[in-house]
Amino acid sequence: MWGRASAALVPGFFLAAGLMGLACWTLPGPWQSTLVPGLVAFFPLWICVAGAAFAFASGARAWAWLGGLAIASLGGLWLLQHAGWVQ
Repeated sequence: MWGRASAALVPGFFLAAGLMGLACWTLPGPWQSTLVPGLVAFFPLWICVAGAAFAFASGARAWAWLGGLAIASLGGLWLLQHAGWVQ
């Protein structure tokens, strides 16, 4: 229980932030125009990710999956920035 709850809080937060960042950066137009809608949509997305953390059989699996997906989403942001596809 506590393992899944902590996985919902820590890597779940970074996964939601990475997914929201990818959504804001890949939409057409400047990223500044998607900042407020992204901030509004961040909390419900984080709650969905946190709820999904409790679907895992153990805290270790939740940490592994959510942590891996968080690293992948933040890595995607890094790749987009260093490839010059976003500002």
